[in-house]
Amino acid sequence: MSSGAPSFIPASQRTARSDGEDTRARLLQAALQLFSEKGFAQTSVRAIAQAAGTNVAAIAYHFGDKAQLYTATFYEPFGSSSDLIPVFADPALDLHGALHRYFAGFLEPLKHDDLVTQSLRLHVRELLEPTHVWPELIESECRAPHMALIQVLCRHMGVSVVDDDMHRLAFSLAGLIMQMWTQRDPLQAIAPQLAVAGAVDAWVERLTGYALCMVQGEITRRQAAQGSEHPASRTSHKKESNA
Repeated sequence: MSSGAPSFIPASQRTARSDGEDTRARLLQAALQLFSEKGFAQTSVRAIAQAAGTNVAAIAYHFGDKAQLYTATFYEPFGSSSDLIPVFADPALDLHGALHRYFAGFLEPLKHDDLVTQSLRLHVRELLEPTHVWPELIESECRAPHMALIQVLCRHMGVSVVDDDMHRLAFSLAGLIMQMWTQRDPLQAIAPQLAVAGAVDAWVERLTGYALCMVQGEITRRQAAQGSEHPASRTSHKKESNA
């Protein structure tokens, strides 16, 4: 799940484009819908071509084959998560700015409800029924942005060695995003006003604030842990001071 401008949009919103570009966009849209509903194995190229209003040869022309079309449905609607790394990991940013860009990038797709629903369903299917895409997804959509976030956190927290707690913190921050992506239905049922596209920017602001509190909490915990590492030496120092 990643961010960026969608590569295809409803026909009513399209600007003029060549027939080839339009055909490619329709194939992507049809493939995303069918792959998300039926999975890779159960979706035929004939069904995709029919849904897109074109022929099977168009798939070969624009994507090469079914496997490459399937890969494209993961990356082209919103781009790759790795594309966001230079945006939020910029060393010139302070921690607030880095986290704000982090959440803004990953939540931008929530402004496109239909695409988000289909993309989420596609990712869940890939999780349950892994295909050729899975290893690449783990690397580019999970590991790369996770490690980039850890480097941002270490830089601003003054942590020189990446330990388990830095991984825990990074996973916890990413969990705030996953909550927004995966809990769309409960959010709409409980507080529908918070699930609309217009609420995304406010979510970015709040999540940035929550994340800063989490980071500060980890800094405080680390400082307390360091202070309690050598209680015997502190007691000895106190006795010397009182002498």
